Amino acid sequence: MTLPAANLLGQATSPYLLQHAANPVHWRQWGAAALAEARAANRPILLSIGYAACHWCHVMAHESFEDPATAAAMNAGFVNIKLDREERPDIDQLYMAALHAMGEQGGWPLTMFLAPDGTPFWGGTYFPPEPRWGKPSFRQVLAGVAAAWAEGDRMIAHNTAALSRALARMNAIPEPGALPDPAALDAAAAALLRLVDPARGGLRGAPKFPNPPIFRFLWQAGGGAGRDAVHHLLRAMSQGGIYDHLGGGYARYSTDAEWLVPHFEKMLYDNAQILELLALAQADRPDPLYAERARETVGWLCRDMDAGGAFAASEDADSEGEEGRFYVWTDAEITAVLGADAPAFARAYDVTPAGNWEGRCILRRVTPQGAPAEEAALATARARLFAARAARVRPGRDDKVLADWNGLAIAALARAAAVFAEPAWLTRAEAAFARVLALLGTADGRLAHAARAGRVGAAGLLDDQAAMARAALALFEATGAPPYLARAAALAEAAAQWFGDESGGVYLTAADATDVPLARPRGAGDNATPSGAGLLAEVLARLHHLTGAPAWRARAEALLRAFRPTADQDAGMPTLLAAAALLEHGRSVVVTGPAEHPLTRALLAAALAGADAASVVLRAPDPAALPAGHPAAGKPAHPAAYVCRGGVCGLPVTDPAALG
Repeated sequence: MTLPAANLLGQATSPYLLQHAANPVHWRQWGAAALAEARAANRPILLSIGYAACHWCHVMAHESFEDPATAAAMNAGFVNIKLDREERPDIDQLYMAALHAMGEQGGWPLTMFLAPDGTPFWGGTYFPPEPRWGKPSFRQVLAGVAAAWAEGDRMIAHNTAALSRALARMNAIPEPGALPDPAALDAAAAALLRLVDPARGGLRGAPKFPNPPIFRFLWQAGGGAGRDAVHHLLRAMSQGGIYDHLGGGYARYSTDAEWLVPHFEKMLYDNAQILELLALAQADRPDPLYAERARETVGWLCRDMDAGGAFAASEDADSEGEEGRFYVWTDAEITAVLGADAPAFARAYDVTPAGNWEGRCILRRVTPQGAPAEEAALATARARLFAARAARVRPGRDDKVLADWNGLAIAALARAAAVFAEPAWLTRAEAAFARVLALLGTADGRLAHAARAGRVGAAGLLDDQAAMARAALALFEATGAPPYLARAAALAEAAAQWFGDESGGVYLTAADATDVPLARPRGAGDNATPSGAGLLAEVLARLHHLTGAPAWRARAEALLRAFRPTADQDAGMPTLLAAAALLEHGRSVVVTGPAEHPLTRALLAAALAGADAASVVLRAPDPAALPAGHPAAGKPAHPAAYVCRGGVCGLPVTDPAALG
């Protein structure tokens, strides 16, 4: 099949691909047609992977993909495919693994060269337009790869064979391992705690990422030291430059070790997971800082990230072609807006004539909380600066709706609504859940992955089913509405049917996918987001505790065993390990009695606002209606709470304070 000699990205739904629709490069979207074109022409594929909020993706686009001479070399030698990693994380994972197998450090933009059948043979990340930093220029790379392909260079044949074997090994199904025991959980927590920066919070070194899956596991399984690490992380980030002190929300990461200088993009997945950590931290040690940051971040989500009821994917780092321009200030700009109030604000937020970053100021809170009148004055100043900032050119927004990231946000909103006593947040979470189902639900019970402008842009992946099932369970616990429990069970069944393997494990890509070369990706390692396998294990564990059904426990155990052939990989799978701890040691709080009884409501509120992440909450107005296998079946129907562990319930609790 031969496609036109033209850029075909104008047909895309992805904002990232549409950013490249005017390039002189003859870009194609990833899919069967582009792969068939490469095979028919026996031409190598140049695969460029990025995402809309990626700063260095924009840099390489301006330097190379918009340059006619570079584009001509790309068009002459390659079938050029541009891919949005957020739409196709399965393809991104496959080729990022290949780059790592070559001994190269990963990142985006990811630039990979493939044989016509999709087998990788060489790659890298960003390449400059001229040789610099020890890297060849992108044009030199293009010329060298094109010549090697034309001459039948042995290196290409050697690399394709070696990388094919490496990817096959990575995605092979090993013999199941043992279930994680308490010693394994302690060892993983200890290994991760050794990486924690005791001075600045987060993990040691730079750049600094929030790494929520790691800290979520440390909260649950790291004891007092783990909880201390989470508190330290949240306080440091929440006062640092990585946080938007005017508009709310956390940037993706800090380039330095002090949380000062971010790459300014804001991702839905980071903010969702950080919101959940803020809620857990507030439940453990209430702090006005946590409440303020949670409310500001939810404000940003609802104001700037609304996508027709669901949530958009990200906001860009760049505006007017400059990174951070929307967010940074000069001392003179602050003074022009605040006048006589500027000196007090400057002292609090590190504003100086010299600036703290390239002659400008990234706002960060550097003074301790003051008296109420001082804090009120600073809040007024922030509001004035926020209004002034609104006149600037905003960064771009990637408004596609991703099922998995929305699932993380919905679950976080449900927990935060209980902890911070904000029922409107729960209403917003329910609305987002309904919108995602309407946009991305399919006739066979699965969820598609991405949609924009009313069009589905990518088929469903494991992460979508797992994250939205987890969100459904969070809404079920928060509301008691049975349809949420039924939806979670249906999505878990869909995950088993379409993504399961014969070992009890799961693939990232569905069984009916037709455009995944080499091998279906498989794994349980967490990245910036929790793995689909880990999320699904949590869903199965929660379904077991909520229903008492042994089948859910059996599935959870099979999944845990499938991804644990050796213990040396444990620290890389914190979400999976947290699910194992929930399954084996989690508590079920069963609240009985009439729904409108004041004591019933107080017990529910206390249980839902608790700090124990390995806990599920079940409303049981009439315990006689519970399944026979549930440990609380047959308890009295008067208002009380029963804390159940290991299939045994304790004595009735009637003091809400005892449930924290």
